[in-house]
Formats: sequence, C-alpha cells, structure tokens
Amino acid sequence: MPPSPLPFEEDIYELEQSLAVLEAAGPDAPNATELKRIRREILSLQKARFSNLQAWDTILVSRHPQRPQFLDYSGLIFEEFVELHGDRAFGDDRALRTGLARIGDFKVMLVGHHKGRNREERQQCFYGCAHPEGYRKALSKMQIAAKFGLPIVCLIDTPGAYPGIGAEQRGQSQLIATSILEMSQLPTPIVCVVIGEGGSGGALGIGVGDRVGMLQHAYYSVISPEGCAGILWKVATDETKPRAASALKLTANELLANKIIDEIIPEPIGGAHRNPREMGQSLKLCLIRWLRELTATPVETLLASRYDRYRSIGLFTEAVAAAE
Repeated sequence: MPPSPLPFEEDIYELEQSLAVLEAAGPDAPNATELKRIRREILSLQKARFSNLQAWDTILVSRHPQRPQFLDYSGLIFEEFVELHGDRAFGDDRALRTGLARIGDFKVMLVGHHKGRNREERQQCFYGCAHPEGYRKALSKMQIAAKFGLPIVCLIDTPGAYPGIGAEQRGQSQLIATSILEMSQLPTPIVCVVIGEGGSGGALGIGVGDRVGMLQHAYYSVISPEGCAGILWKVATDETKPRAASALKLTANELLANKIIDEIIPEPIGGAHRNPREMGQSLKLCLIRWLRELTATPVETLLASRYDRYRSIGLFTEAVAAAE
C-alpha cells in the first residue's frame, strides 16, 4: 500500500503515481532512461522538501497514519518480545505496552506507546493516550527490570496522556509525577527515543533516561500546537497552528541545540513510513551503541549523571552591564 500523501508532497505523489503507471505498462513502457529520470526527479524533490521542513510539517510527518509504531519496532528490531500485561490494580492499558525483549546481545525491558493501526485498534489504544493504569504498569515493569539488572528501552509516541475524567479520578497526574521521580532513581540504564509524537506529560512519564534521542521527523513538546494555539489565540486554525508549532521549538534540531535530547536518529528520505525496515535498522544500531556505553558505566556514576542531566536543563547565564 503506497504511503498517503502529506499536504506538502502532493507533487511528489503525482510523480510517483505516474511512475507506477509507466512501470505497470510492461513492454509498452517508455525506455529505461525516462524511468530513471522520473525516479531521480522524485528523489531530488524528496531530499529538498524533507531537508527543510517547517515545524508544522514535522508535526504532520510525525502523525502520518503509516508511520512505524511500537509494535512494528518490537517485531522489526527486537527478538523474543514477550508482552507483560496489567497494573495489578485496575486493568491493562493498551496504549502503553511493556514486555521483555532482546536486542543484539542485550536483554531489555521494552516500554512504549502504541496508537493502533485500524479504527478498532486505535479505539482500544485510545490513539496512544495512556491512562493511569498504563503508567502504573510501565513503572512496575521498569522496577522489575531494575531488580534484575535489565536495561530499559522506552519508545515514546503519544499526543499526551488521556485527559478524561476517569483518568483524573484514578490519579493520572500523580502517577506521571511518580513515574518521573522513580525513573530518575532506577539503578539500571535507561534509554528513551521519541519515535513519533512526544506530547506533554504523557511523553515525559516514560521519558526520563540516561540517553534521550529523537527520530529526525518526530517532535517533543510541553503542549500540542493545537493546545498552544487555543491558549494564545483562542482558536486553533490553519494559520495559528503553524505559528504555535514554530514558537514551541519542538523539532529535533531545536531540541538538540537546547540540550533537551542527546542525538537525532536520521530517517529514510521521505520519512520513516517510506521505509520502516531501514528506519528500524538505524534505530537498532543507535540503541545497541547506547546500551554498550551505559552498561559499561558503574551504577553510581549512571545515577549521578542522570541527576545532573535533568538539573542542568533550563540553566542559562545572563550578562550584567557594567555601571557607568
């Protein structure tokens, strides 16, 4: 199934459709030189377009319906994934998945958001918006990992924690806060990667780690552009949403410059949804490299560095003009 076109790649999509028609023509197709020319033109347009995305365009790529999700990566780059269910208190949140897995030579505890593919699965997963029981489940599994010395890998992809009344009644904000606190103190390596959307506390609830990375066209923000636009301009429109996205400084390049993340993981040309296998291999190599570095670090050093990392976020220096 070909990827659905994004608003800024309509011309690319039209060329791809034309190419597909010509390739399907078989013996009646134009010569190979013409086909190569069209392919080069498509590739050139993709490189130019995706190397200079605006913030709102990045949001659209991160939300692409065919973008790889948690369960895609658990099958593509992890082996022997065994899902662990339930929070031992209320239920099993399908938006936040946990399980034991192997990547390279490392046994890990895998934690991450899953949005779902079709309508039925998305409704079961609440479009990746986790409930309190999801964060309770994730934290209990991460504590088990720490007990047995297993590194933790968190894949973040959520527009935010579920905002319903029931979630608040069951302690949504408290559980996210508790998760942030406990993750800062878990005596085992933790790596976190924003693979799509990194929305607000819902993302930060499993986002405290020794290494934090982002896929090239993901975003990580304190609030969604729609929410920000609604606060600043009282309405989220096609005009205010891009303005909010730009003001939030939520792209991977901006977050790396501000030292919120440690590394940007390049995506295939056209986005991760264009080539999930290639994206999976890039992500796998990055995770294995981080795990090698962190597992070789003494736990005391790991915890001290983690503490310093988060205490340093937001620090700045201000020059004072000399009195005349």
